[in-house]
Amino acid sequence: MQMLEQVAIFLVTAVLIVPVFQRLKLGAVLGYLAAGMVIGPWGLGAIGDVESTLKFSEFGVVLLLFLIGLELEPRRLWTLRNSVFVLGGAQVAATGTVIGVLALAAGFSWQAAMIMGLGCAMSSTALVMTSLAERGQLLTRYGRESFAILLFQDLAVIPILALLPLLSAAPGEESSSQWLGAVKGVAVIVVFIAGSRLVIRPVLKFIARNRSREVFTAAALLLVIGTALIMEKIGLSMSLGAFLAGVLLADSEFRHELEADIEPFKGLLLGLFFIAVGMSANLTLVWSEPFTLLGLALAMMLIKFTVMYAISRATGTNNNTAQRLAVALAQGGEFAFVLFAAATGLGVFELETSQLLIMAVTISLLLAPLLMLTHERLIARWIDRTGIPEYDVIDGPGNPVIIAGFGRVGQIVSRVLRMCGIPFTALEVNYQQVDFVRRFGSKIYFGDATRLDLLLSAKTGQASLFVLAIDDVEASLKTAALVRQHFPDLPILARARNRTHFFQLRDLGIKMIYRETLLSSIAIAQQALLNLGFSAVAAGRAAALFRKHDEELIEVQHAVHHDEAQLIQNSQLATEQLKSLFEADSANLLSQNPVADKTKP
Repeated sequence: MQMLEQVAIFLVTAVLIVPVFQRLKLGAVLGYLAAGMVIGPWGLGAIGDVESTLKFSEFGVVLLLFLIGLELEPRRLWTLRNSVFVLGGAQVAATGTVIGVLALAAGFSWQAAMIMGLGCAMSSTALVMTSLAERGQLLTRYGRESFAILLFQDLAVIPILALLPLLSAAPGEESSSQWLGAVKGVAVIVVFIAGSRLVIRPVLKFIARNRSREVFTAAALLLVIGTALIMEKIGLSMSLGAFLAGVLLADSEFRHELEADIEPFKGLLLGLFFIAVGMSANLTLVWSEPFTLLGLALAMMLIKFTVMYAISRATGTNNNTAQRLAVALAQGGEFAFVLFAAATGLGVFELETSQLLIMAVTISLLLAPLLMLTHERLIARWIDRTGIPEYDVIDGPGNPVIIAGFGRVGQIVSRVLRMCGIPFTALEVNYQQVDFVRRFGSKIYFGDATRLDLLLSAKTGQASLFVLAIDDVEASLKTAALVRQHFPDLPILARARNRTHFFQLRDLGIKMIYRETLLSSIAIAQQALLNLGFSAVAAGRAAALFRKHDEELIEVQHAVHHDEAQLIQNSQLATEQLKSLFEADSANLLSQNPVADKTKP
């Protein structure tokens, strides 16, 4: 079969099957795996060369690790060192030990048991990172810790590959060559770090000066491929080399350009990788020994879940985050395919044992997206309903300031108050946010500010000021109405997301309202004028003129905002008024801005 025909089959299958799985909220990863099973040699048999497809598509994982590396500047990576080496090391060691002991009890040699334990301890970087990205959870605590553990697993590939020949039936010269390869790997990493600023960045600068987008894209791909191939030639992980290249370029001026150029290739090749994994599923073995394979897969996932959950709880992680982390890392990983196949070639395993283990890992990869989805929809919701207290008990005397909502606005207000020595009581309905902020020493209470009993518990009646910084518009309005009804003399400083929110708050009688984007947008516009050659006086005057006009306009519009026709007419008149104001003031502005005056027609 010609290559173009194979490509067409891959694309048609992905286009038909993956959207169906996304529509059913099952995720793209499971769709790609199902597509591979359909067209693979044990499905319709449309494509039979699974090994070549899997080998080629592994480059998608390489690109994924490069892009992840671009997101981590070296100093940020250093801050993850505890999660990488403590959590990652504990996970690999504990999981490998438990599975290895069970394998010993089942009658395997200690060499085979060790390989089984280390191979099953690994998780799928491609699957986990893709699933987290789909759900927008890469920046959550469990997302960051998942990445840290996966990074340690990739680092652990180096000593495991070096260790493998020593565990074979007849270790000889090959073992010493593996150790020599590991030493070469360390040397290559050192040389690469030293040469990244001396060679790679100057070359990228030279190419960028020519303003040839396709050549820069080719250079980006060459960088990733070259690094990966060098690592592979000395017997190390291609993914590790790509990740290292990404980290070293994370703080460069080319970071965003590299991301934009490589992202499309990464997405397509990752999809192909999961299709290849689905194609490799030996359905004949599934039909002949279904209970054995399913039992092995579920046992491995249960062990990994239990170990990871126990480690997370022991290190102080809350119950919900520990569960999510354990679920995310419960499946097997792609590295197990390589490790078990290599162990079979060295005589550590029987071929039948290797096939069973590889198929069990494949089944775990198929089950992982379903497990994540089930946990997200069912167990996490149950925790939200039953595992969290209604609200914190607020003891002690009241504070002069109550801050409702401790997101981006509430946090900045609280920091200024703390700097000035003014005590405050902060209320936040998102318990994960409360748990995170408390680690940094902030005094914040979990609770819903739309509840009168919580406001009474917070001694709102004794406060001098109520800062309404809730992000959700409905909750903000409900809280404002509650405070205005039960504490009518308490001044309220309110945050408004937009003009509509402003009108609704003003209808409740709140006078001090601040639109969250107004001042920052005006500041950006003022800086833009400065960059365009306006003097500081001229830019400041233009910004002040617009702010004064907009504040007057919103008060006028509030009076007619229930009448849509009049509101539209009023907005049109306001636009003309603003234009006339700028024209009337233009002579003064231009007199202070010779650059703008020269460009005036």
